[in-house]
Amino acid sequence: MTPRDTTSSRDTGPDRTEQELREALAALAGGVQAAPDAYRTARGAWLRRERRRRLVLAVLVAVVFALATLIGLWVLNQAPSDPGVIFSGTGSPAGASLPRPHP
Repeated sequence: MTPRDTTSSRDTGPDRTEQELREALAALAGGVQAAPDAYRTARGAWLRRERRRRLVLAVLVAVVFALATLIGLWVLNQAPSDPGVIFSGTGSPAGASLPRPHP
């Protein structure tokens, strides 16, 4: 006779393993005692992380905005200082604008 013949399939199957795990976890969970101020401590830590995240985001937005402004000013400052073709100042003031159609 083999050991497989002496034990039923119910005792060695996944149901038995699941039942043993359930009992072990229930015994382990029964021995855990939460601290009286655990919720307050966890909430305080969460609020601190949330404030820090918002502060970092605000600083990041300010840095990106300042950097974009500085880059824009630098690009505008790189324009040539000599008058170009558009603003050359030659010609009559009436010739500077587009002709108006007469009704």
